[in-house]
This record gives sequence, C-alpha cells and structure tokens, in this order.
Amino acid sequence: MMSTDVIIVGSGIAALQLARQLQEHLNVIIITKNKVKDSNSYLAQGGIAAPIGILDKIELHTRDTMTAGCNHQSIEVVKNVIRDGKRIIEYLINDGAPFDRKADGDLALGMEGAHSIARILHSGGDQTGKYIVDYLLDSLTGKVRFVQEEMVCELLRNERGHCCGVKTMKSDGSIHHYFAPHVVLSTGGAGSIYSLSSNAPSVTGDGMALAFLAGAALSDMEFIQFHPTLLSLGTTSGGLVSEAVRGEGALLINDRGERIMEGVHPQLELAPRHIVAEKINSERNEGKTVYLDITPVKEFKTKFPSITKMCETHHVSLSDGKIPVTPGCHFTMGGVVTDEEGKTTVNGLYAIGEVACTGLHGANRLASNSLLEGLVFGERLAHHLITAKKNAASFTAAYHVSKSRGTAPEITFDPAELKERMMTDVGIIRNEQSLTNHLNWLKAQYLPYNADLDRLSQDEIQTYLMWVVSMMITQSALLRTESRGGHIRSDYPAENNTDWFKRRILLINENHQLKVVHDEQHKIEIYA
Repeated sequence: MMSTDVIIVGSGIAALQLARQLQEHLNVIIITKNKVKDSNSYLAQGGIAAPIGILDKIELHTRDTMTAGCNHQSIEVVKNVIRDGKRIIEYLINDGAPFDRKADGDLALGMEGAHSIARILHSGGDQTGKYIVDYLLDSLTGKVRFVQEEMVCELLRNERGHCCGVKTMKSDGSIHHYFAPHVVLSTGGAGSIYSLSSNAPSVTGDGMALAFLAGAALSDMEFIQFHPTLLSLGTTSGGLVSEAVRGEGALLINDRGERIMEGVHPQLELAPRHIVAEKINSERNEGKTVYLDITPVKEFKTKFPSITKMCETHHVSLSDGKIPVTPGCHFTMGGVVTDEEGKTTVNGLYAIGEVACTGLHGANRLASNSLLEGLVFGERLAHHLITAKKNAASFTAAYHVSKSRGTAPEITFDPAELKERMMTDVGIIRNEQSLTNHLNWLKAQYLPYNADLDRLSQDEIQTYLMWVVSMMITQSALLRTESRGGHIRSDYPAENNTDWFKRRILLINENHQLKVVHDEQHKIEIYA
C-alpha cells in the first residue's frame, strides 16, 4: 500500500501538464498500464490549435469550434478554454517549446479542416505529440513518480463515497493499492474498441468505464469522431495520415480520378471531419478506392517524416503520389462529465483530456483542439488542487474502503469480435436495426456492473471494461434519434433541433444498472 497527494492515471499531455504544474507543491504518482510514452498524445501527428496569428482572434477560433461541434457545446466553456489556451501556448513559445518555424523565424501556422484561418502549431512536422510529450517529460523532476505497466482495475471509494485511491494489477496478476485524496483520470478516449482506429492499441476506454463503475456521470458517448484518412491496407489500417496533409494541399480522389469532395461542402477537403469521413465511406461502399493525391504537396517527405516512414513500412509507394485512405475511429467527444476545473460528480475524482466531457468539443471536435484542451485542463486542475490541499491526517482515517463485492464475470467473447461489431453496427453510419443488433449481442454476454475483477487477467479486465464502454456508446446512439456531428443515423439523417438541440444524454450507474437520462431530467452535481 502506498499513499501520496495526487494519483494521475494515464501519461498523455494532460497528465504531464498537470504533473508539471503540481510538482513543486504536491507529491504526484503517475500510473500507466503500459510505458509512459504509450499514449495517443505521443502518437499525435496533428498540431495544437491556438489563435496566436496576427489576424486571428479568440472569437474566431471560438466560432470555428462551435461550428465544428454543431453548436452542441456551451459557448462560454469554448471561449474560456481558447482564451486560456492562447495564454498557455504563448507561455510555451517563450519557454522554448519546440514549435516549427519558417525560414524567417516566424512560427509556421498550418491549416486543418473546419478552421477558417491558419492557426495550427506543429513540432517536427507531423510529430507534434512526440515532441511536446518529450518536452513536458524533460520538465518533470524527481518529485513525480512513475508507476509503469500496472493496470488500474478499480477506483477505490471510502464509506462516504469519496474516491480515495486506485487498485492496480500487474501482468503477473498481483494486486496493489495506492491511496490519495485526489485521483485524476487522464486515460484518453476509447478509439481502440473499434477495429479501424488511429489510436494506440491500449486506448480502450478504461477510464470511462472505471468512472462509470465508481458512480460518476458520463455524457455524449454517442459522438464518436471518425478520422477521414487512415492509411488503408485493405481490411486493416496502417495508422493515421494527418489532416495537415490536406491542409498542405492534398486532394481526395477516387480510383476514377474524380475529386470526391467537389459539390459536397464549400471547404472541400477541409470540411468538418464527419462530412469528409461520411463521403469517403460512401465511396468505399460503392466499391471505389479513395486516395490522397499528395502531388500538390511540396517536399512531402520532409514535412511529413512519420507518415513517410509509415507508408514505407507498409510498402505503400509514394512515387505515384497517391496514398490509399479509409476512415477510422479517432476521438471520443463524450466522456466523464466535469466542470471547468476537471471535477467530476464523485468527490475526490477528476478527469482531464479525452476521457473527460468538458463541453468543449460538442458533437464533433475541431481539429487540433484536443492537445490544447489537455494543456488547459492540466493547468486548471493543478491550480484547483494546489489551492485545495487537504489535511493529510483527516484523510488517512478515510482509508477504510467499503465495497460490496460482486461475482467474477466470465469473459466468453473475443475482444476482436467486439471491435468488428462496433465498426459494423455502431460505426460511421448507424441505424436502429444495427444498434439494436449490437445491444442485444452485448446483453447476451450476461456481464454484471458490480463484477469482482480481482480473479481476472489484465487482458480479461480490459475486455470487460471495453464491454462497459460499448454498452454506453450503443445505448446513447440508440436514444439520440437524429444525426449531429459524429453521430450519423441513416434512419434519422437530419439534425432535430426541436427535440435534441443542446440536450445531452447522461449515463449513470444506479444500483449496478446503466441508467440513461436526459440532462434536464437529472441534476448533475459537481463536487467542490
């Protein structure tokens, strides 16, 4: 058993920003189920959006974010995040963060989909995540302890219902406990519960499932962003082909040489992601192959070294200027409901980064807003925790964890089957029949929400948590009878602003049952 001031679960950009801000004030443990750099943040090819250009403004970035998110967000939340993000990015620039610059020394600002002006900062071309994660890691001191290759399998609560620590499991099955008055989920999204995904394989929604099982409210789980351009390898994907490639002028064409975005959207290749993904999907469903024509991009290999290496690894020649692409799961807009500091509906539990639903992204995330969100909420939560230090002696008395134990679940399905079913039935295009089919399959697994996971292996626990997340996504998608942003239903193809505008679907674990409610029917209390 080990105790500390703050436990952070996950090691992406939000987690590292939080640890960087806390390290001179509180003792911090970062726990990750793999290695520190096994995160979506480290894989991020795209950049960080911020209104720092001469002609750019906070209001303009806010408008673009609201438009991409189909106005499902709170405009005040969006404006405040972008305001704080601008300040943080300006600080990082002055601090020497490794952002790319032009020959004259000015920052090189790129263009991406749904942005009305070039405002994307990159590092190392298409290696922004790697560079920024390394930069943040280098800034950490010995006051931040890393616990690697331990999977958090339960959020511990005391007799008052406060989150007071975590239970972990190592690959050998051994169980360990860590206690703290503040537990922060920074575990990323759930992209890898789909068979085609840009996400790191380990990003399967653990934090979302753990928060749900611990009693936290989740929201907007039906809104899944499918990135339009993953490298297509037939029935599988080789990885992400950044939107920045289209920002540099690459065109989307089919095997007949036709530009597929003409007549679809005024921004063509740089339309919002759900529009581009839906169009590529429809072309592929008609039996056509879709390519990124990169011939308009000058010095492609220099600007996009990681994409070049990925293509070479998978024997995709760049000599003819065409990269075959397919949509795949990329980002989870929904997640654990938080306020503007990262506090959840469970006292002592916080969520930052993609695992959280902060009100920033709405129905569809604006490109390159995710790393910005991680930096902003990492700083905000640090400020809250530093100013809300708790008395260690009083907290020690709260270590008596009470939990009614369920039975050990029997995992009888292959997680690969769940991923394929998610892609087929809860993928880019959904309808009542496909969603009902998948929901019935999930229910047929007969898994409880109060399961005792101690006797399972790490892989089995991950599969169980994937099942929990799949249930949340599927039930939410079935209930929202409209198409909005990343949630597209063929049986309800239009936005329904009469019944669904600004209405959220909340998911709550009530008496070990998944309860689905509308936000106006259930008061959400965020704990101070």
